[in-house]
Amino acid sequence: LAIIVAKQDPVINTYVRLKKSYGADILIDVEVHNISQAEVVEKVKKLNKTKEVHGIIVQLPLEDGSQTEEILNTITPDKDVDGLGANASFDPATPTAINWLLAGYNVDINLKKIAIIGNGRLVGKPLYDMWVKAGLDVSMVERGDDLQASLRDKDLIIAATGQPGVIKSECIPIGSTVVDAGVASDSGETLGDVDKAVYERDDLTITPRIGGVGPLTVAALFDNVIRSARP
Repeated sequence: LAIIVAKQDPVINTYVRLKKSYGADILIDVEVHNISQAEVVEKVKKLNKTKEVHGIIVQLPLEDGSQTEEILNTITPDKDVDGLGANASFDPATPTAINWLLAGYNVDINLKKIAIIGNGRLVGKPLYDMWVKAGLDVSMVERGDDLQASLRDKDLIIAATGQPGVIKSECIPIGSTVVDAGVASDSGETLGDVDKAVYERDDLTITPRIGGVGPLTVAALFDNVIRSARP
C-alpha cells in the first residue's frame, strides 16, 4: 500500500499511523510518501506503473481541494483501494465500514428512514450514492440545513460533517440509531460530529466516541488492498 500525504494535519497523521500499524500486523508493506501537492500527480503516475504497489491512496483533504477530482482519477482503477475515483474497481472504505458495522449489530437498514449529514467526498457522498442505488429510504442533509427539522422523522442518522460537536442532543429523535463518522481535531483533541452530551442519553443506539467507524475503515481499506494483490 502506498499512501500519499500532501497536507500535514492531526487527523490525517492519526489515520496514517493506524494504517501503518494495521499493515504491520497483517504483513502488508505500507509506504508513506510525504510530498507537496504539486508533486502528487506525477507520483501517482509512477506508482501506477510499479508492480510491487497494489494499492494507492491520497489522504484527503488536500490543501487545494479544486484538484481532488483530477488527482483521485489519476489513480488506476485497479489500485484505487479507497474507492474514490470515478472508475474505481473497489467500494469506498468508509461506507463499506459503516455497512459492516450496522450489519454486525443487526441494524436492518432496509427498514430505516435514513439521514446522512454531510455531502463530503470521503463519506457522505459515496455512502448516499451507494444507498440510493440499493433503493434505501435515504436523505442527504447539508451542514447549513435545519438539523432538528431534517432529522425529526429519521431513525438512522449518519454524521459525516467533520465539524466537532455540530449535532446536538435536541436534533436526535428518541430511539434512533446514530453513526458518528465525522472526525476533526480541536485544540489537539480528536472529536466527532456528535456533541458529547448526546452520549449521556440512554434512549439511543450510538457508536462509541473512540473506536467506532475508524478501525473498521482501516480494515475495509486493507481488504481492498488484499483483493487488489490477488492474481
